[in-house]
Amino acid sequence: MADTRQRCNLTRGSVAIFPFGAATFKPTSDKIAGFEIVVYRAGILSKFMPTVVTGCAGFIGSTLVDRLLANGHEVVGIDNFSTGQRNFVAAALNSPRFRLIEGDVLDERRMKDWLHGAESVFHFAANADVRFGADNPHKDLEQNTIATHSVLEAMRANGVKRIAFSSTGSIYGEASVIPTPEDAPFPVQTSLYGASKLAAEGMIAAYCESFNFQSWIFRFVSILGERYTHGHVFDFYKQLRDDPSNLRVLGNGKQRKSYLYVQDCVDAMLFAMNSASARVNVFNLGVDSFIEVDESIRWISEAMGANPKIHYSGGDRGWIGDNPFIFLDTTKIRALGWKPKLTIKEGVVRTVDFLRANEWVLEARQ
Repeated sequence: MADTRQRCNLTRGSVAIFPFGAATFKPTSDKIAGFEIVVYRAGILSKFMPTVVTGCAGFIGSTLVDRLLANGHEVVGIDNFSTGQRNFVAAALNSPRFRLIEGDVLDERRMKDWLHGAESVFHFAANADVRFGADNPHKDLEQNTIATHSVLEAMRANGVKRIAFSSTGSIYGEASVIPTPEDAPFPVQTSLYGASKLAAEGMIAAYCESFNFQSWIFRFVSILGERYTHGHVFDFYKQLRDDPSNLRVLGNGKQRKSYLYVQDCVDAMLFAMNSASARVNVFNLGVDSFIEVDESIRWISEAMGANPKIHYSGGDRGWIGDNPFIFLDTTKIRALGWKPKLTIKEGVVRTVDFLRANEWVLEARQ
């Protein structure tokens, strides 16, 4: 796709919003905590349509909402607050360009009303806890697959054609190719979570073919950073806060995983949506390295000033559906010009810093 962006003299403070994937003016930018916050400034805006973010009060969803607002977008956020946190949308609620809808994406009838007038949808509402899928097999099906169908039907009813979807590297199961590319051999599923996300991906692709939608599907590694509310750093931090001398670890500590900082994740998604123009665009998101769980334990312990005795449960995985080696090939998105700014270690340390400064999160996620 040819680069159709134009250089022009822009009036600082004016804002123009363009549909994702459309040609844009070359942006000016600001810097926030080392990350470029792109703001398109191109004079008077004749018309704009809201971007909808489902799961807007979650870890990644709320971070995206803040970025979209910083970019000048009008945003409608939808969340049922089953796991989302009101504190995460507190700043957004101060913006006249943000509207919060407290509701469930499984409510298909109301979803059709909520998406009226929207231009695009970021569908992030989901059950994100891989570990407990076998305890409640209906949850992943309902909150990931059926919920995605509800969003797609609401889009179809309103003529909304663009969707970005938060998928997962878990869809690759125990991959036969490492690092794992987007076109890896079709995987055998090992978790209900991964299977439900893969089914949602298939539904999105089918709607693109059947109803002329356009999609960007992002397969994440585990995400770290501010507003992190579940995962191994959360679990280890909570344990070491309560007892710095002992740490219980699922598995043998040798599981190999890759991680990505949340602001890098948001950068990648917005970059891809402005760079890739196929009908169905699938991207792995991650860094070009991985670590063992034991390395993460060392970094967390150092950041907390702890020196615990480690108690391993044993085995090469922590739970049913846990994959002992997840490492995604990100050549495809890097070829477009994106690369992450933070290393895995820097992401882990920032996550610990966030939890230390926001221990209310530990209680809120009980």
